[in-house]
Amino acid sequence: MDNRAQPGLLAEHGLSLWIEADGMKLLLDAGQSGAFARNAESMGIRLADADAIILSHGHYDHTGGLPDVLPAMKAPIIYLHPAALQPRFSVREGMAKPNGMPMAASAALEDLPVPGCHWVRQPVRLSPCIGLTGPIPRETGFEDTGGPFFLDAQGTQPDMIDDDMALWIEADNGLVVCTGCCHAGLVNTLRWVQEQRPGLPFLSVIGGLHLAAASEGRMRETIAALRSMDIRQLIPLHCTGDAAVAQLQEALGERMFATAMGGSVFEY
Repeated sequence: MDNRAQPGLLAEHGLSLWIEADGMKLLLDAGQSGAFARNAESMGIRLADADAIILSHGHYDHTGGLPDVLPAMKAPIIYLHPAALQPRFSVREGMAKPNGMPMAASAALEDLPVPGCHWVRQPVRLSPCIGLTGPIPRETGFEDTGGPFFLDAQGTQPDMIDDDMALWIEADNGLVVCTGCCHAGLVNTLRWVQEQRPGLPFLSVIGGLHLAAASEGRMRETIAALRSMDIRQLIPLHCTGDAAVAQLQEALGERMFATAMGGSVFEY
């Protein structure tokens, strides 16, 4: 699921990635609605076969489809940070809009049999070659969460989106990093993965990068940092933003794959 989709598939503002690696079948995020489940059916993917669901963070456009997949799973296992369940808002010009996990999704999690929810407070290995970053340290001075996010409707308590995390896969030739929104910052995320798996190149980085509202300074610093890393392929989705994609395309050239969308399949 992505903001754009191939012909015959549904699109919405949201993200969901189906991952098959190291003998596991994983669902990273669940889009905004059940549309991702209908796409999966159209593509011949049996969501009921998922070994686990990973929630990159608790925003509505990554969790809204949970009620459409959890009932189909015999023994659902969900990996998420506890903060993914907290109420949260986007506040623009004094107008607050809830942007946290929808009530139906949180209720579906509450109905899971124990131990359905696995709380991720630190890096976690799902298999010898698959891991979750856990909460990502915010170390760069130029990256922020990418929007007017708050924990209250009055806009007085900034939401640092501490639940944001990514998934990495150690493939034959390097690392594949899958992101939901990268609210912790793309550079922060990749550097944290490097600390966990040092010495390996980034074979591919795929997912939302949340650069739609990035300043010129942030884009400049981000591009400089990416150029210093061994990144073979960058696949921006969802919340990256058209202007940011264009700048990354110009800077990284053939390493950028800017035409991915819902229904795209990549093999490593």
